[in-house]
Amino acid sequence: MNKKTSLVDLSRTSIRELNQALHRLPAGSGSTRWRIREPRGAHAIACGLNSPVRVEIEGHAGYYCAGMNQRATVVIHGNTGVGVAENMMSGLVHVKGNASQSAGATGHGGLLIIDGDASARCGISMKGIDILVQGSVGHASAFMAQAGNLVVGGDAGEALGDSIYEARIFVRGKVKDLGSDCVEKEMRPEHREFLAKLFARAKVRFRPGDFRRYGSARQLYNFHVDHAAKY
Repeated sequence: MNKKTSLVDLSRTSIRELNQALHRLPAGSGSTRWRIREPRGAHAIACGLNSPVRVEIEGHAGYYCAGMNQRATVVIHGNTGVGVAENMMSGLVHVKGNASQSAGATGHGGLLIIDGDASARCGISMKGIDILVQGSVGHASAFMAQAGNLVVGGDAGEALGDSIYEARIFVRGKVKDLGSDCVEKEMRPEHREFLAKLFARAKVRFRPGDFRRYGSARQLYNFHVDHAAKY
């Protein structure tokens, strides 16, 4: 069955009007597609969605695009500003270009795919989201990451995984340096299996065997006076 497509031109329609229309969609609106034209870097496009709708943004988006997403698929055919998919709960957000700072910040679930690079603090305080960056990530990525997976196809900047909890980081390229309590860990069969499934879902051709795994050394969970300088 063909899906109905709704077209919205943001040069004529406000962000508030667009988001209100998307929020009013009933729970079973998965048969609807929305195409957003002329985004012009506007902020908060397609935020707070809670139905299995597909939204395609035809151009660059500003801050907090697809924030708090639940169940929806949001595809950005361009670059995004700060905080794309922030506090995401479920669904899929796919950035076809590059992402600015704090991509996927505090995300609880779902999958964020970034085809290009992500800037600083990618996956900061992530709480269960899976993030796949095909390019490189900037400094302090996965800072205080609590759960979920950050997968980086390129390089990682300084202080990767600083103060990390139980999230996992996989990097294919070079790591400039690791943050406090983040260490390289063994790549076991279950980790390679996870990556293979993720790459198949995202339709990318990375090989799991090319990645290294990083995680918490679990030395900062409790205060020790001998480690006071690290806090």
